[in-house]
Amino acid sequence: MTRRGIPNGLRGILFDWDGTLLDSFHADSQAFLAMFREMGIDWGMEELERHYSPDWYRIYRVAKLPRAEWEQADRIWGKHYRKSKPQLLPGARRVLRALGQRYELGLVTTGDRLRVSRQLKQFRLTETFAVRICGGDTRRRKPHPEPLLAALRHMRIEPAASVYVGDAPEDIEMARRAGVTAIAVLGPFPVAARLRAANPEFFLSSIEHLPGLLQSL
Repeated sequence: MTRRGIPNGLRGILFDWDGTLLDSFHADSQAFLAMFREMGIDWGMEELERHYSPDWYRIYRVAKLPRAEWEQADRIWGKHYRKSKPQLLPGARRVLRALGQRYELGLVTTGDRLRVSRQLKQFRLTETFAVRICGGDTRRRKPHPEPLLAALRHMRIEPAASVYVGDAPEDIEMARRAGVTAIAVLGPFPVAARLRAANPEFFLSSIEHLPGLLQSL
């Protein structure tokens, strides 16, 4: 079940946002499909599910979208995404409330800061996290460890005293490269097989099981 386990003296729990706490796959995928249509890219749900990554520039590369058109694609994606109103995953608020009483919480996501900040304000979660590292806040994105390490420096917590919770294989790789225990949670995005193959320290079927896991260990 585990190679390293939950660290003794656990102080910080850091989370991914989309798919881990926010049920955003429908909004995300529909925005991608609408953007593909407008950009003249012959991709449907099958292609998107096969190549999905939280780093959308990886998707652009696989879809052979010219680099010069990435900014336009971002604008089109954002236009369509704003038509949707994704909600928190079941139990997410309860989990954050319970864990926030015992640990410092952080957020590390590739999501755009403006969009994520707006959603955190909408759900009254802005003050829940001691630090929020979003896409563009660091030079390199996950799965590079830089975003997670930047968050830990801000929190003044050592990697060995923290865990990272995410729903994508890139989350697991980032945590491992940063020296942080990786907890995978099965979310709505189509990455379950790759997530298991990434060999996280722990694998949860729902974010609702996280407090119980930490308590049992």
